[in-house]
Amino acid sequence: MHKTNLVKPELKTPTKNQSKLFGLVLSGGASTRMGKDKGLVDYHGLPQREYLYQLLKGVCDDVFLSVQEKQLDEILRGFKTIVDQDKFKGPFNGILSAHEVYKDVAWLVLACDLPFMNSDALQHLIEQRNPEKYATAFVNQEMGQPEPLACIWETNGLEKASEFLKDSNNRSPKIFLMNTDIELVQPKDGQVLFNANSLSDYDFVKKKLEGQERD
Repeated sequence: MHKTNLVKPELKTPTKNQSKLFGLVLSGGASTRMGKDKGLVDYHGLPQREYLYQLLKGVCDDVFLSVQEKQLDEILRGFKTIVDQDKFKGPFNGILSAHEVYKDVAWLVLACDLPFMNSDALQHLIEQRNPEKYATAFVNQEMGQPEPLACIWETNGLEKASEFLKDSNNRSPKIFLMNTDIELVQPKDGQVLFNANSLSDYDFVKKKLEGQERD
């Protein structure tokens, strides 16, 4: 079983212009290409959504799973949840549903299909956080584009996103970030942004992690 260090570091006290930081694992979407719920796939000895939840607990003031109402019965006790309100389409649904519950905090948002994400990467993103901008996002090194689902969304950025959705037919968080004043952060290891969306991706990840264990 692949092990990871989940020791919780000392949390930084928010500065005058910096709100508290909550973590959100987006795990309410469909997983048609994977053939099963991507949040339940086991790469590290536990379901992926629980693995990311624990990582976020190490660096955030509080953490939640973003889920659909029909998923609530399968969530283990001890995991906090925010139910999608279905006011918005796509990933914005989970992000803005969380924002409507806690409007005065920033959100470190992670998609549930990031098997190589780790504590060091999250800590690096937080250290580079710029609360004066609308968001602080990892940048995809191949495409040069922001990753909205590996990103710190500030409160004013989420308010701006809500207005964006009212005035635009485009529902893409990435397009929104590309046209907004944000901080871009180069990950030290670009592999942390790898999305596992299919069974072939699953096989690749498992082999890669097994190789790291042997090393």
